[in-house]
Amino acid sequence: MDESTRPMLAVAGELPRDEAGWAFEFKWDGVRVLAHVRDGVLRLRARSGTDVTDRYPELAALPPSLAGRGAVLDGEVVALDPQGRPDFGLLQQRMHLTGPEVARTARRVPVSYFVFDLLELDGRPLLGCSYAERRALLDELAPAARRWTTTPWFPADGAGVQTASLEHGLEGVVAKRLASPYRPGGRGAEWVKVKNVQHQSVVVGGWRPGNGRRAGGIGSLLVGVQGPGGLRYAGRVGTGFTDRALRELARSVTGRTTQPFTGEVPADVVREAHWVEPELVGEVVFAGWTGDGHLRHPAWRGLRDDVPPAEVAPE
Repeated sequence: MDESTRPMLAVAGELPRDEAGWAFEFKWDGVRVLAHVRDGVLRLRARSGTDVTDRYPELAALPPSLAGRGAVLDGEVVALDPQGRPDFGLLQQRMHLTGPEVARTARRVPVSYFVFDLLELDGRPLLGCSYAERRALLDELAPAARRWTTTPWFPADGAGVQTASLEHGLEGVVAKRLASPYRPGGRGAEWVKVKNVQHQSVVVGGWRPGNGRRAGGIGSLLVGVQGPGGLRYAGRVGTGFTDRALRELARSVTGRTTQPFTGEVPADVVREAHWVEPELVGEVVFAGWTGDGHLRHPAWRGLRDDVPPAEVAPE
């Protein structure tokens, strides 16, 4: 298996009514990463295909069970808060770093790798094996180290797993068919994610000036999602930003003279809009969708360079 392999994705939905033939995992609030281990050397690939090995040097210390073995593993890179819960805000401090600042920040905000699937072992491809078979092999391999851990899975009681995720402040649950093979880059009904809070990836297509403390800079972002015909306007995000995030956004956007959205954008939005190239992807939390396809009460969570703009579709 080469490093161009993309992770299998889940669709948003509800817990299966008939739990027979399903397993349940916690959903971790991090970034998806495939780990390729060859001859004791680790290479990490983000969902976008970007090589992120150098961004997470603390993961280079491989678990003893991988010594002398070749493997491709699927998991989530997470940063944990003082209570041991995944914290996407902390992870934001690591996701985009390169160069000398990586090591300095890693000492202050270390990450862990939560492993939940095994795609290849000692040259044997496992993509055609069932989820149950792959998990059994992963549990037997037990790739555990200071910064590596195998996540739990449960063959029943999806509602109980979801309740536990709520009680522990986790993002939600993923239901996976026990018989499902691994489909690289695929997104189908064999894996279903049930979120406790609605999250959505969005493409930044413009911004509007701020007032007061934000005067002269970005006050809100104009965002979109992919739809029939191209990028469609999905609303305005004006909350959830730190001063640091606004400075980073101002440095990262590339201006353009025409709007990047297809279809209609409200006139009051267009009036003060500064359009940008639709190159940056971020994530928001929100209360739902309006009838005209706009985000209700969105709040900014941060940039995501692990998701290509072309793959940003409504959850």
